[in-house]
Formats: sequence, C-alpha cells, structure tokens
Amino acid sequence: MHTTTHWDRRLRSDAGSAAIETAIILPLLIMFLCLAIAGGRIVTSGAKIDSAAQDAAREASIHRTAGSAQSAAQAAAAESLSDQGIACASTSVRIDTGGLSVPVGQVGTVSVTVMCSVHLSDLLLPGVPGTRRLVSTATSVVDQYREQSD
Repeated sequence: MHTTTHWDRRLRSDAGSAAIETAIILPLLIMFLCLAIAGGRIVTSGAKIDSAAQDAAREASIHRTAGSAQSAAQAAAAESLSDQGIACASTSVRIDTGGLSVPVGQVGTVSVTVMCSVHLSDLLLPGVPGTRRLVSTATSVVDQYREQSD
C-alpha cells in the first residue's frame, strides 16, 4: 500500500504553476531586453552624433566665409553620420559662423548643432516613441591668424 505524503501532493500540485510563472515572467524579460536595447541604441547613437557635430565644427572652422563653412559643415555631418552607420529619420544641422567675422589676430569660434531622430519603432515596445530626437553641439576655434576673404 502506497501512502501519499504531504510532499508528494505538494509536488504534484506545483506542476502547473511553473507554466503560469513562465507565462508571466517571459514577457517581462522580453520587455526588459527591448528596453536595454533601446537604451543602448540611444547611448551609442548619441556618441556618434557627438562625433558628427565635432567633425562638422572642425570642418567649418577651417573655411574663411560663412557660406563655404555652412556647406562644408553640412557635408561633414552627413558624411560622419553615414560613415558611422546612423540612419536618422530626420537630420538637421545648424551652424553659428559668427566667429569667422572677428578681426584677424582675435580668437573666434564656430559652433555646430546636429539634430538626429533615431528610430526606435522596430522594438515594438508599448509606450516607447517611434523615434527619439538626439541633439549635440560642438564648438571649434577658428585660426586667429587666418586670411580673411572679402
């Protein structure tokens, strides 16, 4: 005669609860993983956008006219983002070329602000926006002994 002990009954009654626990925990783990991926994407994209702004500011600072500095900064930012594999939903580059007009012998600066909307919609997380707008500004010193063109 086999008698059922308390532990035997307890083990049999817990058999279905493992499936329920998995059904509750698994979606939470997947959501946590997607949030970690989104955070990583935002951090790495932010660093790459910082680099693009620095490249654009450096490029703008070596030009003598505001027009050529603006076009050079736009091109440098676009090339830097492309080289780093950043595909922005929208991109904007603003340049402050006021430092190019300071008199020769004085220090001027050129500032560039790069705005990029990074895609997050592919993560399919509820409450996460489809894109996240990242902004970075960099400043570069203009050579104080440069020649100015008129």
